[in-house]
Amino acid sequence: MSSSVRSGVLTLLHTACGAGILAMPYAFKPYGLITGFIMIIICGICAMIGLLLQSRVSSYVPVRNASFFTLTQITNPNLSIVFDLAIAIKCFGVGVSYMIVVGDVLPQVLSTFTNHEWLLNRNVNITLVMLFIVTPLCFLKNLNSLRYASMLAISSVAYLCALVLIHFIMPNDETHNFKGDVSWGLPKNGLNPLTTLPIYVFAYTCHHNMFSVINEQMDPTYNSVKKIAIISMILAGFLYILIGGAGYLTFGDHITGNIITLYPQNISTTIGRIAIIFLVTLAFPLQCHPARASINHIIHYFKPAQDNKNSNPAGFSETTTLMDNQSPPPPAILQQITQDPLTIPTEELIEEEYPEQDHPFETIPLEQSQFTIITIGILVSAYFLAISVTSLARVLAIVGATGSTSISFILPGLFGYQLIGSEYKNFNEMPIKTKATKIASAVLVTWGTFIMFASLFASLFLGASH
Repeated sequence: MSSSVRSGVLTLLHTACGAGILAMPYAFKPYGLITGFIMIIICGICAMIGLLLQSRVSSYVPVRNASFFTLTQITNPNLSIVFDLAIAIKCFGVGVSYMIVVGDVLPQVLSTFTNHEWLLNRNVNITLVMLFIVTPLCFLKNLNSLRYASMLAISSVAYLCALVLIHFIMPNDETHNFKGDVSWGLPKNGLNPLTTLPIYVFAYTCHHNMFSVINEQMDPTYNSVKKIAIISMILAGFLYILIGGAGYLTFGDHITGNIITLYPQNISTTIGRIAIIFLVTLAFPLQCHPARASINHIIHYFKPAQDNKNSNPAGFSETTTLMDNQSPPPPAILQQITQDPLTIPTEELIEEEYPEQDHPFETIPLEQSQFTIITIGILVSAYFLAISVTSLARVLAIVGATGSTSISFILPGLFGYQLIGSEYKNFNEMPIKTKATKIASAVLVTWGTFIMFASLFASLFLGASH
């Protein structure tokens, strides 16, 4: 496995396996053990299909320029602003929730070492973490720069898994006495299965960083990038099966939303809380990155047309390319990009079928000054929101039900259905693999739509969250 592939796997795994991994045992409560395992596998396969479709459709835009905004401009230009807004709100909200977790958990950890009132103050803890850890990481310009932070975060996940497994294998008297009933199949008179459905579905959500990972690969071809999607989802599924199954078997139907709160207060659980702090703190930049890119797209969308036609000045771009032309590029171009995206410069794509004044792709600049302003705006807004509120559960559940399903299932499915095979005149001319991929894309859109409404219902009427 090359270093760039390894870095991509770590990034996606860290993005998916946040603090929500501690809620996975609770997700088994209305499903039972066997059905819970099946749900983990099904949702993992659906998430993997979404990532693989993103890998495929990234070849339909110039190399290292893939983004939700770019591809939406090709397929559904009028919806690009809606989806970018959903991504920005979703990522920002999740980032704020991470800082709320820091404010709740860090004082508990420090209370074992000191009674100093100032050090145990919630707002002081959030301030220090935001200032000295989160802010420097958020100013890194690409996800590959966060690979060491991701390694540390994954180590935290590994410790939490070990903690759950050890308490399952060697339970103490307090843990053993608290154990409830374990159901192998669907429990009788249990919770409504929709209550914890969002936990399964959104456990694999990392799709908002997939295009950035693709753009940063040394070899961004499908055969190379698909390894990242497959390996990261298999590892995530393995972790969820371990921690979910062992946690549920330990406490049965007495399990709660955060399993670590059920263990006796000792040095191992204190280290577990420290691991949670590392996990959520280091995950904030992974939410800031796509939020910043989406906000930049939104700003660009509302700029006057003459500003949008300026070429990219000295600076950099987190995600690039905007379609001025609302129709897809000609099939000849799509076929060339699909066959060998690395060998066709953007200039050739432009000159082959389009006159100079009607370039199909236009770079979306993210200048240093704009990068700084947007990042500061995200950090300051997140900070004041985190110290002002203690729970965003309902809002996050609703945003997640719409934003996460759009990012993970609906958009990748739409991209795949509309772009893959577009170089052929009709469906019958397509190879069997292309037909199968197109059908899978349609199924993923259907699945995503069902999940969106099911999760919204669970969030609004059953009080579910993820």
